[in-house]
Amino acid sequence: MGRLSIILFFCAFLLVFDYYCFRAILNTFKKWKPGTKKIFGILWWTYTICLLLGVFASIYLNLYLTVRAVILVAFFLTVVCKMVMLPFLLIDDLRRLTIRLKRPRKTTATRAPQENISRSAFLMKAGLVTAAIPLASLSWGVISGAYDYKIKRRKLVLPNLPKAFDGIKMAQISDIHSGSFYNKKAVMGGVELLLGEKPDFVFFTGDLVNDMASEMRNYQDIFNKVKAPLGVYSTLGNHDYGDYHYGRTPSPAKAKNLQDVIKTHKIMGWDLLMNENRRLKVDGEEIGILGIENWGMGRFPKYGKMELAVQNTDDLPVKLLLSHDPSHWRGQVLEKYPQIDAMFSGHTHGMQFGVRTEHFQWSPVQYIYKEWAGLYREQNQQLYVNVGYGFLGYPGRVGILPEITIFELTRA
Repeated sequence: MGRLSIILFFCAFLLVFDYYCFRAILNTFKKWKPGTKKIFGILWWTYTICLLLGVFASIYLNLYLTVRAVILVAFFLTVVCKMVMLPFLLIDDLRRLTIRLKRPRKTTATRAPQENISRSAFLMKAGLVTAAIPLASLSWGVISGAYDYKIKRRKLVLPNLPKAFDGIKMAQISDIHSGSFYNKKAVMGGVELLLGEKPDFVFFTGDLVNDMASEMRNYQDIFNKVKAPLGVYSTLGNHDYGDYHYGRTPSPAKAKNLQDVIKTHKIMGWDLLMNENRRLKVDGEEIGILGIENWGMGRFPKYGKMELAVQNTDDLPVKLLLSHDPSHWRGQVLEKYPQIDAMFSGHTHGMQFGVRTEHFQWSPVQYIYKEWAGLYREQNQQLYVNVGYGFLGYPGRVGILPEITIFELTRA
């Protein structure tokens, strides 16, 4: 089934779903005058058709990012609100069907309508009120949360840390997803916030783009400002390979896109680690920085090769690993590579929805990833999961805000 066929099927489903909601609203507000019903119908279907055409245009035309973002936000919020309302409509229809089946035909004709109308109206209005809750919160997440960058400060205790590195400052950002941005000034504000911390070195843990290297065209001049005295080290995430655009099958276009992503890291002055390592030296003492390509569980690709990344690092007292997907920690690192002191990941975004305070955090993503945000320890190894700088899909964040992590490395 081709991409266009899937989109057309999805649109047909949405139109049927829309008609179901439209009829339910008209049945609830039966006291509306014919003129009011006509105006409501025109507005309803004009909005729906324009929204669907806008989605097609966003996919197949080269629209400005701001225009595309507005269309996709409106589409997302509309679908979510109608889906929230759907259970109330189904409950009402099932209730009325049960009444009709249980009662004799004559009784149904004389007694059912008045009771059904009042209860139907109650359920419909309850559905509308309930749908308004996610509409309000998700809208606020777009307006306020998408670019509300937060500094997270952590002490990273590494018992074998050389004395020269004690107290040194390291920063981490992850999951930029430049193809989702629509506000350059806000993005620059986050970069300035990071630079204001004056980190000694910086990690970027993957997903520079959504699919295409060209998505960085408008943001390369912003992120090339991310510099640090001891360097900026980066790795690739699952989105950087173009798999979601070109598929898993190798092709010249896909290979070129990946090379363009790699070239973008180089142009920005970031040291991209692809199954390799670097020695970071301060006052004659060294620690290891290792980086692998994406290694994920399930449907996510396993391009990473740890056996290459750890080569010639046995003499280093501390080894820090950049690996985009946190499932790699439990899936391979804990079991086979006990010499890794700390791993740094992203990928989960905290699902861009949840609750996160100093002492408590919750998100639906925790039912998919055991380690999804913050610092985790097991025996002598640690993992930090950054919830991301950018966003994907839903163009906002509710409760799980974009993160810039600042670590102080310490021996005790």
